[in-house]
Parts: sequence; structure tokens; C-alpha cells
Amino acid sequence: MSLSLSHQIAIVGVGKIAVDQHIPSISENPEFELAATVSRNGKVDGVEAFTDLTKMLEQRPDVTAVSLCMPPQFRYEYAVEAMRAGRHVLLEKPPGATISEVDNLQKIADEVGVSLFATWHSRFAYAVEEARKALAATKLKSISVVWKEDVRKWHPGQAWIWEAGGLGVFDPGINALSILTEIMPHPLHLSNASLEFPANRDTPIAAHLNFRDHLNSDISAVFDWRQEGPQSWNIIAETDAGSYKLIEGGSKLLLADEVISSGPEKEYPNIYKRFAELLRQGTSDVDVSPLKHVADAFMLGKRVEVDPFHD
Repeated sequence: MSLSLSHQIAIVGVGKIAVDQHIPSISENPEFELAATVSRNGKVDGVEAFTDLTKMLEQRPDVTAVSLCMPPQFRYEYAVEAMRAGRHVLLEKPPGATISEVDNLQKIADEVGVSLFATWHSRFAYAVEEARKALAATKLKSISVVWKEDVRKWHPGQAWIWEAGGLGVFDPGINALSILTEIMPHPLHLSNASLEFPANRDTPIAAHLNFRDHLNSDISAVFDWRQEGPQSWNIIAETDAGSYKLIEGGSKLLLADEVISSGPEKEYPNIYKRFAELLRQGTSDVDVSPLKHVADAFMLGKRVEVDPFHD
């Protein structure tokens, strides 16, 4: 499929994340035009709406790319169908319900010659790249990740996150892991974990993770969905150069409590900027390392039952 300067793109799954982030980001990017939506319920004013992906692909051959924004448990079949129809595909995070799914999607993308982009929006937070450079230039001693938020605020009534495959607290926790794997100067792997499951849910509401690397650095992460009041999205790295604090979800970096990098939230606009770059290059960007750590946590994690959770 030939590439043009502007791609007609369709959003599949018009939910909260599509409305809040994807649609505004597409509208401000001159390399994309929102041409269609596929959703059982959601619509966008002035944009042709479909309830069936197959019909959209058949009736809108001008749509060259699709952005899949539905929950991960349902994404694989849609991605396969779109790529088999010759469309480029952007995957919301996490890119799939399993690692093998995403590996298979990459193989299909290579086979049919389309671009596949597994997005990790938190990697595009303003200060993440500066943090990566800082840690690469010094000796790391320890990293502490604290990612605590209120599920009732950010995911009200979203039953899918509590079902098998919905990830539970790893839905936000994987954002932290995507940053951690981006800024780490060398590989790490999970050594042990403890996962807290509400008695009435299939996915955890909290998790405690410990990692190892070849330097025996002290690396830990705490995820909790029961946080009330101020929310915590912080990563603290102790190094030979001092204490680096990547706070507010990666938007601000401090060294010894002095701000050295800070800027506005542009995560999703930068995702579409990257997607456009991939389309121009005819390449894919598929990194499953954050998802691997989540899978390892479910493999190694000790299950602890806690009080039932109710919205």
C-alpha cells in the first residue's frame, strides 16, 4: 500500500481513552484525518460510524490505518483482520492479552508488509528521555517505583479490568513498567512478587515487585489501586550523581529535589507523531518488555486474598 502525506485513520473502540486522548491527538496531527469509527455504542460527530470492523474495511478502502482502543482481551482478532486487509495498526497499551498474541501480530505485520505500533504512552511523558540519559551517565544503586491511584476515579464501572486478562492494577502499573524498561541502562528481571486479589475479583488490586539486574541493584515497585487523595506516579533512582526523582507520571525530573526537566503532557500527540514516522519509514515498533514483566509477576507472584472490592 502506498503511503501518502495524510492518512485516513479509523478508531476502533470509542470509549473514554479514545475520547480523552486519541481523538484530540489525531485532530491536531496534520498527517492523520479521523475518517471513521467502529464501536457498538460510541460515535464522533461528523465522522462516519460503523458497528462492524469488516464492513468498515470493505466500505472504506481509503482508510489506511486503524487505531485499536478496545480492551486488550478483544484486540487480537481486530488487529489480524485489519492487517490482513492491508491496514496499518496502532495498539493501545497493553498491546495484547498475552505475549504470544503480540509476537504473532508482529509476524503477520511483517508478512503482509504493514506497520504495527505497540504503544506505551507513558514512555512519551516529557521527562522520560532526560531520565534515560541521566541514568546512562552514572552508576545506579537503587530504583523505587511507587504507582498508586484510585481505581474508582480513573476506571469507574469498567468491569473488564477485573476479569481475567484485564490486568487489574497492572493496567496502570504497566505504565510504570514501560517507563522503567525505557530508562534502565541495562536489563532487569523479576525475582519475586506478591499480588493482592480482592475476594470477588479475578485480577489484583495491588502488587509488590522486586527485580534483579547484573549489578545487584535494589529495584522494587509498588502498585496500588486503593489510593485516595493525592495520586502517586513516581520513580526514585539513587545513583552516584545523587537522587533522581521522575515524578507526576514522568512529566517532571528532579535531581536532589531541583527540577531539571519539566513540561506539558504530550504523551498521545507524541504517539501519533511516532506512528506517522513509522508509516513514512514502512517499519514497525513492537516492544513487549513491559508485558513480559507483568506475565512474570503472574507466574512468580504469591497470591494474597484481600477484602472484596465494590465500585
